[in-house]
Amino acid sequence: MVGVAVAAFAFTFALVPLYRIACEKVFGIRLEKSPVEASAQAAKADPNERWVTVQFDGGVNSKLPWGFHPNNLTMKVRPGEQYETTYFARNNGDRAIVGNAVPSVAPAKASGYFSKTECFCFTAQTLQPGESRDMPVRFIVDPALPREITTLTLSYTFYKNDALTSRLQNAPVGAPQVARSAP
Repeated sequence: MVGVAVAAFAFTFALVPLYRIACEKVFGIRLEKSPVEASAQAAKADPNERWVTVQFDGGVNSKLPWGFHPNNLTMKVRPGEQYETTYFARNNGDRAIVGNAVPSVAPAKASGYFSKTECFCFTAQTLQPGESRDMPVRFIVDPALPREITTLTLSYTFYKNDALTSRLQNAPVGAPQVARSAP
């Protein structure tokens, strides 16, 4: 029994490197590097000589009566520096609705090199009827982005959060609102 316990314990520690190998070598998914490795790699690559185009896209699920689009369609960025853009959202419905944004980055190979430091997608968003809002996204493109990738697309799809919306609509008058986030 002791041998089985020791083997199970050793197997648990072996799973982390096995998972990393499977992700990186077999599936081609880049896992996050430690801060030391990232800064060493950033020091090797000169970010001053490289620019990357980031395209922005946005849409809503058919159940959500919102208008949603990026305020800027493209932006040229220097890897390793932080940038900010905004997306515009408007509730065209006749009641308060809570929505959640789901981001994606294309090409998929570049998703591990695109970091959002602040994003409206981190929390549910509540918009009252007719309310509109500009929502910020702060991001950094990793200098270790493969050289062959010169354009990235950041896309969001907003979905209606049925559970939070029904809670909001069933709340007594004067009760605090659910999932209200700062602009």
